[in-house]
Amino acid sequence: MEFDGAAEARNTRGRVVMLVDNGVNGDSRVQKAARSAAAAGWEVILLGRSPHGQPQSWRLGDAEVRLLPMPDPLARRRHEYRRAWLRWPLAYPPNGIAPWRAQAAKARQADLRFRQAQLTLAARAGRPDPLGQRLLRLRTLTAQLRRRWVSFRYWQLTRAQNGRKYRNPWDRSFTWFWQRTRGDGAWRRLEPGLWDYELAYGPVVDQLAPDLIHANDFRMLGVAARAKIRAQTAGRTIRLVWDAHEFLPGLKPWRDNARWLPANVGHEREYAPYADAVVTVSEALGDLLRGQHDLTERPAVVLNAPAVGDRPTGVDEPQPDIRRLCGIGPEVPLLVYSGAAGHQRGVDTMVAALPELPGAHVAMVVNKPTGPQTLEVLRRAARLGVADRVHVLPYVAHWQVVPFLAGADVGVIPIHHWPNHEIALITKFFEYSHARLPIVVSDVKTMADTVRSTGQGEVFRAEDVADYVRAVRAVLADPARYRAAYDRPGLLESWTWEAQAGILDEVYTRLLPGSARPGAGLPSSADALAGGSRPTVGLPA
Repeated sequence: MEFDGAAEARNTRGRVVMLVDNGVNGDSRVQKAARSAAAAGWEVILLGRSPHGQPQSWRLGDAEVRLLPMPDPLARRRHEYRRAWLRWPLAYPPNGIAPWRAQAAKARQADLRFRQAQLTLAARAGRPDPLGQRLLRLRTLTAQLRRRWVSFRYWQLTRAQNGRKYRNPWDRSFTWFWQRTRGDGAWRRLEPGLWDYELAYGPVVDQLAPDLIHANDFRMLGVAARAKIRAQTAGRTIRLVWDAHEFLPGLKPWRDNARWLPANVGHEREYAPYADAVVTVSEALGDLLRGQHDLTERPAVVLNAPAVGDRPTGVDEPQPDIRRLCGIGPEVPLLVYSGAAGHQRGVDTMVAALPELPGAHVAMVVNKPTGPQTLEVLRRAARLGVADRVHVLPYVAHWQVVPFLAGADVGVIPIHHWPNHEIALITKFFEYSHARLPIVVSDVKTMADTVRSTGQGEVFRAEDVADYVRAVRAVLADPARYRAAYDRPGLLESWTWEAQAGILDEVYTRLLPGSARPGAGLPSSADALAGGSRPTVGLPA
């Protein structure tokens, strides 16, 4: 794939390069932002990370998507390239020889089984080979011993690679030292894998010569800030919009080490001052960001609301029916959960409550229907004797989400108390709302406060199965009472991506005042969100 960064944007309001650290599919916020900005007259090029190491390209409406190959050798720690002689002296070296040895051992055993079959057939035909049989037994014994030896050394290598956690005294001291000596710049030693993003994305951004960079979340902030500074030294001006999806200090580190969070927080603090504007997903998160980074103005709030427009033109895919996929009729109470099945998402609470909710079924619409976390939920359902009432379904296309969910009786958000769970109305909240589902939500602050104020559902104490059962029973007893909340004038209209796209366009226009389009209204939902040559996932975690 060839990148032509020399061409200037033609007949557009300006060139916008959006950056995201994933493969785009599955990130509905990024997809909607790219589509709606392109429909509003901006030339939009969305750069993401190829999951397969090969460049890819397609279109989302009028926006172009490019996925970049990104080698990530710096993401591996240096000790992963070395042998752990003292702790695991018999481990294979970490150079790829271990899987080769294991496969070779399997090949030898397959050859010996074939040789045994040959000798057996020869004996049946009256041509016994006693010497061959004795030699084969000796070779088989040798192969078994060798296989066990290979397996033992491979096990030692696995323990050496996975056994070290970054929470021991040495690593805490290492982290403390670099934080004291380098401050926020300590990320260069603590999380050097952030440079892998720079080396993959940075040259492409420079070639594209954007007027504005829209950086999604903390990893892309540094890439965008450095591109802005390089352009400035070359006499060009780039405006930077930082789209903060989460409050980084409140994240649970995805790796079990003491370095990840302070490194990434320092990286974010170093580059946040280069943002010309900040947008985020809720007022509460905006207030946290303003305090964390001493922002001079409150971030603009662009909600993770769904697009409610028509399906893309030329798409004849039939609308899936959630009840048919579950194999149940319209009279069966159906509770739906959409998103990832991780423990902190609280799906276990829904399953644990089913023995107290006879007749009710649960539909889990998840990104990984056969993933380990989903399978663990199903095992728990089997232990409780309710496996026949738990149905795992895959994501559907983004334009199908709301009507798909509307076939259920209750939308459930049972998430646990984590800082980022407290401060936003998440995507599934809006999708349930547009499906006009009563919502049962745990007492995480922002969503619980909203549900209480609108009357669209019930709130229960997070991880409290008995209180969850109470909330579900209340909703099932009088669902019309909760659905009536959606009749409030303007409520659902304000919870659409079309409304949010106007906010984002105002941010762009303010930063590039010469780009205003006289008399231009907001694009219709069909114009902004239709099109695209590939189906996209519409149910983010």
